[in-house]
Order: sequence, then structure tokens, then C-alpha cells
Amino acid sequence: MSPDLKLATIYVMPLGGRDTDIVLAALDRNKKFLRGEVARRVNLKFAPDIRFRVDDRFDEAERIEKLLRTPAVQRDLAPDSDKDQ
Repeated sequence: MSPDLKLATIYVMPLGGRDTDIVLAALDRNKKFLRGEVARRVNLKFAPDIRFRVDDRFDEAERIEKLLRTPAVQRDLAPDSDKDQ
């Protein structure tokens, strides 16, 4: 939500992560209906305008996970055997 509550950004990711363009287009086509449903269910003076964006946090999490599995990072995370002796 924007600070003035007039714009709501909704992040979506279709199951399986495929056909994001098709899903976003369908949501945009039905934006008026969805905004009406929000207006009926949320107690605000004005219903916020809605925009849809692809949620790319899953891709970012996967990138970080791969990075953490690299040999260089694993070496840095491994307990130092010299300190034990």
C-alpha cells in the first residue's frame, strides 16, 4: 500500500512459476471487479487502485541458496580445524 492508501501493489506468482504474462494480463483485465471486491470488504474511504507485479523473491532466494552452496562459501562457513588444536 502506498502511504496515502490509494495504490495497492499485489505481488503474484502462478503455481509452478510459468505463464506469468498470461496471469498478469488476466488479473489486469479483471482489475475493476477485484477493486470492487476490495471496496466491499475493506473499510476505507476510497478503494485503492490495484496494480499487479510478478513476485521474483523465489528467484532471488534460489540465487542466494546456490551462492551459499558454492565451495568458497562452504569453506568460509566450515569450522576451523586449526583452532581446535
